[in-house]
Amino acid sequence: MSNTKSSKIVVIFKRFERFWHWAQALMILILLLTGLELHGLFQLFGFAPAVAAHNLIGFVWTGLVVLIYSWILTTGEWQQYFPTLKGVEGTLRYYFYGVFKGEKHPHHMTVDDKFNPLQRLGYIAILFGLLPLQVLSGFAFYFFPDLRTLGVIGQVDLIAIFHTFNAYALLSFVVIHLYMITFGEKLSTHIKAMITGKEKIEE
Repeated sequence: MSNTKSSKIVVIFKRFERFWHWAQALMILILLLTGLELHGLFQLFGFAPAVAAHNLIGFVWTGLVVLIYSWILTTGEWQQYFPTLKGVEGTLRYYFYGVFKGEKHPHHMTVDDKFNPLQRLGYIAILFGLLPLQVLSGFAFYFFPDLRTLGVIGQVDLIAIFHTFNAYALLSFVVIHLYMITFGEKLSTHIKAMITGKEKIEE
């Protein structure tokens, strides 16, 4: 009897999932660039245009985040992000050792189980941790004059520091995310999957 496993091409990432992935990536990039310019690290757009773009994209991004949450919660996709420690040890070993030895990833992707344990932990921290905190701190910063008048917030310094620190945390995730893209069979494998939605999985 042959132990050879067959594989097939299936749609793993749905159309809206691919849309919000790329739309969010573009908006986060613009927010990071304009935010860093506002801190004086470089000059790209000009201060006033950077402020306008940062505020506009921030509001659009907030709307997208609301749509993402609605989609995840109403389609049952929240189960894909439910954290688990099962398989974490094997996944860590793969990333720190196995990948450099040519070993196969211990997690076998399926339509109902797209993310490995580390991805689940990372994505839930981003989607339900860093993103809402960044949006809320951004709103607090933008509406600070009104909030101060209402007596809700007295100082904006700590909010600005937190917003900036959280932005760097998001930037670190982007860097790690880009690095993880290179772990596919080819450099283009994961990028192509997020464009077409299709992945090759073992049956």
